[in-house]
Amino acid sequence: MAILKPFKAWHPAPKNVEQIACVPYDVVSVKEARELARGNPKSFLHVVRPEIDLPEGTDPHNDEVYDKGAENLNTFLENGTLQQENEPQIYVYQLIRNGRPQTGIFACVSVEDYDNEVILKHELTRPAKEDDRTRHILTQQAHAEPVMMTYKDDEETENLIQETTGGEPLFEFEASDGVTHKLWRAEKTEAFVRAFKSISHLYIADGHHRCKSASRAAEKKRKNNPEHTGNEEYNFFPAVIFPMSNMNILPYNRVVHTIPDNFLNTLKDEFSLTPDADPQPSEKGTISIYIDGSWYGMELPLDEDPNSVQKLDVHRLQEFVLSPLLDISDPRRDENISFVGGIRGTEELEKLVDNGTAELAISMYATSIEELVEVSDEGRLMPPKSTWFEPKLRSGLLVHTF
Repeated sequence: MAILKPFKAWHPAPKNVEQIACVPYDVVSVKEARELARGNPKSFLHVVRPEIDLPEGTDPHNDEVYDKGAENLNTFLENGTLQQENEPQIYVYQLIRNGRPQTGIFACVSVEDYDNEVILKHELTRPAKEDDRTRHILTQQAHAEPVMMTYKDDEETENLIQETTGGEPLFEFEASDGVTHKLWRAEKTEAFVRAFKSISHLYIADGHHRCKSASRAAEKKRKNNPEHTGNEEYNFFPAVIFPMSNMNILPYNRVVHTIPDNFLNTLKDEFSLTPDADPQPSEKGTISIYIDGSWYGMELPLDEDPNSVQKLDVHRLQEFVLSPLLDISDPRRDENISFVGGIRGTEELEKLVDNGTAELAISMYATSIEELVEVSDEGRLMPPKSTWFEPKLRSGLLVHTF
C-alpha cells in the first residue's frame, strides 16, 4: 500500500501567489533564472536557484549558494511571504494547458515507500546531482519543490478529487506560459489517506533526483537522531500524484552536433528513408530526421522478442543509430549529443541545425505513460531523456519543512 501523509504546508497568501510561484529549478539555466526573477524579490527562484543572488560566475556548489538558499527561505517564512497552515492538509492541484486539465493530489509521500520500492523508478540518478539536492534539503531543512508521480486510475480517489474540485480553490492563476494553476484544500483528508492504502505502487514521473535526495537526507537525519520513530517530518517529502489517464508526455528530441561526412548516404544505405517527411512522427517506431535542410522519415528496427525497454523508441534509436553509426555509446555523458524538450517544437530542431549548432536533429514519437509504468513494474530502467512531461508543476505553492 502507498502511504499518503497530510502536511502543514507553507504557502503564499493568495494575492501574492503569482509573484512567488516559479518554474522548477531544473528547467531553467542560471541566466534564465536571473532574468525571470529580476525585479521580483518574492520569486521562489531565490530559494531553488539561490545562485542568482550571488555574483555571476559563482560555482553553484559553493557553500555560500546553499547558505543563501536557506537564508532566502527563512526570510520568506519569517516576513510572511509564506504562511503556514494551522493543521496538516491534503490538497488537489490542477493544471490546465491548451484547455486540457490535469488534476492530481498534492501531499507528502514516504521515504520508506521509496526505499522499499512501493514508489517505483524508471531512471538512474547521478551522484553529483544527488549530492547537490541533498545539501539543499538539509541546509534549508525543507523540501522546497514537489516530485511529479502517477498511479493507476482508481475510482475512489477519482471521486474524492472530483468532490474537492467542486469547491472554491485556495489559488487560481494563469502563469506566463498560459498554463492555469488551481489548488484546493481537501476537506476529506482521512478519506484520501484511506484510499491510498489500496494503491499498490506510485510511479516517479519527474523528479528522480529529488526522491533519491529526500531518501539520503532522511537517512542522515536518522543517524543523527538515535531516538527516531519513523514519523518525523524528514521521513516524508511532497509530491503531486496524478492518475495515469491525466498524464501528458511530449517527445524528448535529440540533436547531434557533429556527424561523419556523407552521413545521409550512410543512413540511406542502412535504412529506408522517406523524403519530405512530416517533422513530427505519426506513430511509434518511427522518427523524423533533419539533415542538410530537409526532413526524412525513418522506421526504427526492433530487437527480436523485445522486453519493455527494448520496445522503446529511445532504446531503438540508441541501439541501431546512435551507438553503431555515431559512436555515442553513453548519451548521459557524450558531449556530441544534446536533448531538446518537445515543448520547444520541431522548429527549434530546425533552428539548431540551420544555425550550425548541430548537424543532425532527431524528432521522436512520445513515450507513453503505459510504457513508463510497464518498465517500472518490471524493475527496468529507461534510457536517459525518455520522457518530457508537460505542463510543469510550479514551485513555491506548497513547501514542506521539517
